[in-house]
Amino acid sequence: MSRFISFAIPVTSAAEAKEYVALYTNEYHDARHVCWAYMLGSGRKEFLSSDNGEPSGTAGKPILGQINSFGLTNILIIVVRYFGGIKLGTSGLIAAYREAARLAIEAAEIIEGRDMTTLGVTFPYLAMNDVMKLVKAQNPPNGREVVRIIAQEFDNTCSMTLSLPLDLLPELSGRLDAISGTSVCCPDEEGV
Repeated sequence: MSRFISFAIPVTSAAEAKEYVALYTNEYHDARHVCWAYMLGSGRKEFLSSDNGEPSGTAGKPILGQINSFGLTNILIIVVRYFGGIKLGTSGLIAAYREAARLAIEAAEIIEGRDMTTLGVTFPYLAMNDVMKLVKAQNPPNGREVVRIIAQEFDNTCSMTLSLPLDLLPELSGRLDAISGTSVCCPDEEGV
């Protein structure tokens, strides 16, 4: 009977995913197959999979299919197979790799992320209370910080750089811009 070991690993680039694949391939060098798939980016447009010697489409595609079923991104799933002497056939391989990938995902903690951007704000010292109140209002009490101050300078004219979710940019920049003497500039178009 074949033995399948699966891993779900957070990754942010193809290079990082390939480093993990090399690491696990080396660690499980005695296994018959080390199959994998990854999905990257908020648009989920960068992906790759490998059957690593299994019949075409029987390992990498089912692993990638589970990533898609869960709607995940920035993830690498590796499934290691130790051959047990009995051939599973095409449908058996697909089912085994799909199940191994599903179990790895379900055992992992899924962290929801958001596309981030930066926003520069310049304001007079007298408007500091209004600006700070608005920035702090974006963060839930006793919760994870949503809008973070990543740089600040206070003088007669103050400036601040904020890190915030891209979807909050239009509303927050509009509300900040409405504060007398405040100007909003330099959103990071690419996101972080």
